Amino acid sequence: MGPNEADTCRKYVLPKLQGWDTEPHFLTEQYYIDAGRILTTGGKVRRRKRKFADYLLCYSRDFPLAVVEAKRKYKHAQDGLQQAKDYAELLGLKFAYSTNGQSIYEFDYTTGLITQMDSFPSPNELWVRLKQSEGLSDEVAEELLTPFDLTGGKIPRYYQRIAIHRALKAILSRQKRLLLTLATGTGKTTVAFQICQMLWNLGWNATDEHRKPRILFLADRNILVDDPMLKDFSAFPEDIIHKIQGEAVKSREIYFAIYQAIAKDKNYPGLYREYSSGFFDFIVVDECHRGSARDDSNWREILEYFQPAYQLGLTATPLRDDNVDTYQYFSNPLYTYSLAQGIEDGFLAPYRVHRVSTSYDALGWRPNPDDIDRYGRAIPDEEYQTGDFERAVSLKVRTGAIARHITDFLKKTDRFGKTIVFCVDEEHVLEMVAALNNLNADLTKQYPDYVCRVTSAAGDTGKSQLYKFKDVLTQTPAIAVTSRLLTTGVDIPTCKNVVLARVIRSMTDFKQVVGRGTRVDEDNGKLFFNILDYTHSTRLFADPGFDGEPALIETEAMNDQGQTVEGSQQVIEPEADEVESLEGDAPRGFTGVPDDDDTPPHKYYFDGGQCEVIGEVVYELDPNGNRLRSFKLVDYTKEQVRILYRSALEIQQRWVNPEERSQIIDQLADRGIDFEDLKIVTNQPDADPFDLLCHIAFNAPVMTCQQRAERLKRQKKDFFDQYGADAKAILEILLDGYAQGGPQQLIMPASLKVKAVEKYGNVREIAAKFGGADKLKQAVEQLQTLLYTA
Repeated sequence: MGPNEADTCRKYVLPKLQGWDTEPHFLTEQYYIDAGRILTTGGKVRRRKRKFADYLLCYSRDFPLAVVEAKRKYKHAQDGLQQAKDYAELLGLKFAYSTNGQSIYEFDYTTGLITQMDSFPSPNELWVRLKQSEGLSDEVAEELLTPFDLTGGKIPRYYQRIAIHRALKAILSRQKRLLLTLATGTGKTTVAFQICQMLWNLGWNATDEHRKPRILFLADRNILVDDPMLKDFSAFPEDIIHKIQGEAVKSREIYFAIYQAIAKDKNYPGLYREYSSGFFDFIVVDECHRGSARDDSNWREILEYFQPAYQLGLTATPLRDDNVDTYQYFSNPLYTYSLAQGIEDGFLAPYRVHRVSTSYDALGWRPNPDDIDRYGRAIPDEEYQTGDFERAVSLKVRTGAIARHITDFLKKTDRFGKTIVFCVDEEHVLEMVAALNNLNADLTKQYPDYVCRVTSAAGDTGKSQLYKFKDVLTQTPAIAVTSRLLTTGVDIPTCKNVVLARVIRSMTDFKQVVGRGTRVDEDNGKLFFNILDYTHSTRLFADPGFDGEPALIETEAMNDQGQTVEGSQQVIEPEADEVESLEGDAPRGFTGVPDDDDTPPHKYYFDGGQCEVIGEVVYELDPNGNRLRSFKLVDYTKEQVRILYRSALEIQQRWVNPEERSQIIDQLADRGIDFEDLKIVTNQPDADPFDLLCHIAFNAPVMTCQQRAERLKRQKKDFFDQYGADAKAILEILLDGYAQGGPQQLIMPASLKVKAVEKYGNVREIAAKFGGADKLKQAVEQLQTLLYTA
């Protein structure tokens, strides 16, 4: 066999890349693109193999131009071109190359042409071609090469690099309204910081004066500006940073503010007006979908006042009916990195969804004629549904049952797993906090803040609890109960559970809530998270507008004690429901009169009744990420194997070759199929993996490795007898190793390094007993062929 790909790269490709490894140019070998998708099938959590390009060719350290895929010398030079193109498209590059070390094939996205060549273009040649194709002036092109600031230790991921460079290019090309759509948890703040840092280092400003730019980072919550200011943006000199609070300081260069601190109200024209309209050169609007671009918004007035500034909107939500105004104001996104792509790349955590129905939610609730609420009021005789609960009528027994179910779930999984519970309003939050606290009294005696309230009404105490909750080093608070305060912008890497105790109808809100758990925290063992849904809001997963489907959805029944009803599990296919907007949807029973000391509360409070849980539904996303289904590992394996291979004979013909066998195993692993899992679920712990695969897919009989080894010894005695005593003994040792440990025990040269074989000498001495290395290789290959054909 000829040289492998590593040999080809080392001996033949690298010499052809001279010039790319000389400063200021940069050459990266084995550039890893993703983190490897996280798979949760088969009861294990593991990652797929990471994608990597053999070479990434960079004009400067942070500005790549091309990818190169290398194939073995004896393969056609064009064999890797499609893979190179796939990587180039993912990385946003214009040039892709495939080579076998002799010939080179180029795909040029600027012309659409495939060209065969004997040598790679030089860095300067590709740079000129790129500038010409994109119409870049020499000045703009040179500024695009501004390096990233890596002092904080964060090297931008491939999609962040694309977003940064596209935004910088647009700004340098004098585009004044910009939008980037990046899924929650993918580092929008890092992107914003690098853009601001590059503009600041360039001395760019909106008026082309000789000075640094004045930049404003704008959001609607303190945590959304405090976190960036204290983390990513802390790389800027401290004396140029200022948070606008109460007075219009004008002597700094990097400013932070929340809309509420600078907006007008009925008594004050707005602090923002103390700055001239052209004061800021660049404004970053974080979470810009949250109303900042609405025509009737006070926030829109601020942005229009600073009209001369270049304005960059950051959002996690792609275009939908409920955020169309954002896209109209900022224009179409320069770049979109979706939740689905983040999960596929392994940068975001997949999730399991437990859909839980109480009897009140499934069947509705209607008061008895003599039912009165805790304030002595008669409750209007209507049939109330999930959307009415805690809005028109508050049912204490339902809140208690949900709290008990949450508690039982945490007891079964991790009682200190960080959990966010989303309630309907402040009163619902208080009821839920009390219920959860009392159900966990065994912990709250030792940890008084095990359950905490995080709402605007909680004031500084709530803010303090939030910072403790999001700290990866703190064990408590473990459960944060909120209504809307935690829906967006809060980075909680260790969040393991997202609980929906309120109805969510807006896809924008839904994606933000789901995003609370999508961050991966590998150091703390957080690779996926759970969504506990008590309101059927997860029906939005079936909406075509949702771009990151769940790995598992479970719906379970619970009784009025919050305990799961035995035997209530079932599997159904999700159906898309009509998505409503929350705007203009007033709750039934809402009086329109504000609460005060003399006015009854807006909703009715009923403290009686019984509430049970009546069903569990399980959906699971297959590891290919394209189909929501009832997941049984054996059925799924059968389906995938029959897609890949036409018959057991086809598998057999490939299985006897160690390299092709490894490819089969890798293909199945990429689909979440692991042979150890299959052995467990089929109760076949000793089966040969080949037989197990053929049995599941094509109903072939199962043999164990021991049975195959004994059959070979019995039927092919002449195969062993053709060798001398030592060679024969070595082959028999290898066969015994297979019988005990499976076909991986026959992989050379590792198979020759076991103690029983090493007593016959080193690899060279062992090969000599067969007449040389080639004949040793042939003997072991024939042994494997006979194992599966005898």
